[in-house]
Amino acid sequence: QLQLVESGGGLVQPGGSLRLSCAASGFTLDYLAIGWFRQAPGKEREGVSCISSSGGSTDYADSVKGRFTISRDDAKNTVYLQMNSLKPEDTAAYYCAAGWGCSWSPDYDYWGQGTQVTVSS
Repeated sequence: QLQLVESGGGLVQPGGSLRLSCAASGFTLDYLAIGWFRQAPGKEREGVSCISSSGGSTDYADSVKGRFTISRDDAKNTVYLQMNSLKPEDTAAYYCAAGWGCSWSPDYDYWGQGTQVTVSS
């Protein structure tokens, strides 16, 4: 069964950090670009970050630049999103997705089920 599973979400205070993981099972991420998206209640899903299949290219939404870092460990078949200096407006369900190239639109072939991030004091 082909699956992406996110983990690492939770409740954190403003200014805190979380590291999200996106682990693949049933297939290898080696040749795939990975994107992170998020969706807050009542809002559309938005792209947060993306990393190319080689890991040599990364991109970030303006709202998270300088605070979030995407990385990949192909040996572990896992992609990470390190989130620092979290703000209440980062509160959302976070999803990872795998596809053949980075895109800010949800044109990805595989999606995880999401992990909730809540930033609140």
